Amino acid sequence: MLKVYFKTFGCRTNIFDTQIMINNLNNFQVTENIEDADFIVVNSCTVTNSADSTYRAFLNKIRRNFPEKKIVFTGCAIRTRGETLFKNELFDIGFGLSEKEKIDLFLQENQRKFILGNLEFLDKTIVKKIIGKSRAFIKIQEGCNFKCSYCIIPKVRGSSRSYSQQHILEQIKILADNGFSEFILTGTNIGSYQNLAQLLKSISKISGVKRIRLGSVEPSQINSEFMEILDEDWFGKYLHIAIQYSENSMLKIMQRRNRVEKDLELFQRLAEHDFALGTDFIVGHPGETDEVFQKGFENLKKYPLTHIHLFSYSKKDGTKSSTMKQLNFKLSNVKNRFKLIQDLIENKNNQFRDLHSKNLEVLFEKKKNGLFEGYDQYFNLIKINSSDDLRGNWKRLEEYNWRNLK
Repeated sequence: MLKVYFKTFGCRTNIFDTQIMINNLNNFQVTENIEDADFIVVNSCTVTNSADSTYRAFLNKIRRNFPEKKIVFTGCAIRTRGETLFKNELFDIGFGLSEKEKIDLFLQENQRKFILGNLEFLDKTIVKKIIGKSRAFIKIQEGCNFKCSYCIIPKVRGSSRSYSQQHILEQIKILADNGFSEFILTGTNIGSYQNLAQLLKSISKISGVKRIRLGSVEPSQINSEFMEILDEDWFGKYLHIAIQYSENSMLKIMQRRNRVEKDLELFQRLAEHDFALGTDFIVGHPGETDEVFQKGFENLKKYPLTHIHLFSYSKKDGTKSSTMKQLNFKLSNVKNRFKLIQDLIENKNNQFRDLHSKNLEVLFEKKKNGLFEGYDQYFNLIKINSSDDLRGNWKRLEEYNWRNLK
């Protein structure tokens, strides 16, 4: 049987899309060794020009090192760079996200082709197995209706559309029966799912579900019904709420819907429920002067944050931000600002962990350097020694001194 190797770039949604493709392979075998593969499938990310460079370097490398292997290209970059890459013969088979459930047919035909597809699709596949994971990522929606100035994703994923609750619940029931007990809901903009709180309640009633986490949500998408479920035992005590910046003039430039005053109020309310809180933050976006950054940094100190996905702005062709001028731009300034924020949030996380080191519920996922690793309910990494194999198992830690293993 011919073998297929998957290389996935980017977000959790891409990870789930790869699982969809794997579950549709009926006449091929998946391999984790690229040298054994007959087909190499590259699931791309195009969120920035830098992301484009990363998968393009991988394509060049495998074309150079494995000229006899067939390269299959898909993912978000198929719409922004796919046609050019196909003409330059960097891959043999290319298809858009709407066509990924046909992967078995495309590989059987084994013909050079490029199919862009559409942006209205919702996958029909129910994923029955997830390879190489202890936690299950579940995609609940596709696309985004936001028009943030720096973001290309609505152009490559389309407008927001949601899977039916029946489809999602069937998916989770099957995976729960197969031994998964922690589920992370993901998508392009999951907060746009109609009645997210009700969906979470329904998932929690499925036998075998122990913990539910969410991907990133927008501040404006957390409503009163959502607030009512915060103290449920099945809800992981971590929320990732994307603010992107902490100064209003910059948020306006970014065409963001959130504003600092309401964001701070929301974060404080969530912290009162003992939640660890994370966010996305972009440093160095056009319009970020010394004054804007300093004001934003002072505001950021007020947020009860414990985690951050921190990005240095990277231009993305085709977005409004890519046409904006960066006045008095200095890379050294961006690096310094990045480090200031990084240190601030690290200190906040340290303080939080000192106060939340008891009664930790951990799902251990892997063994690395002799220690088993997993995440607690606050999405903090836990490392412990054990004579038992803890991979895929839950363990309650009455007390954990995280500083000893930092």
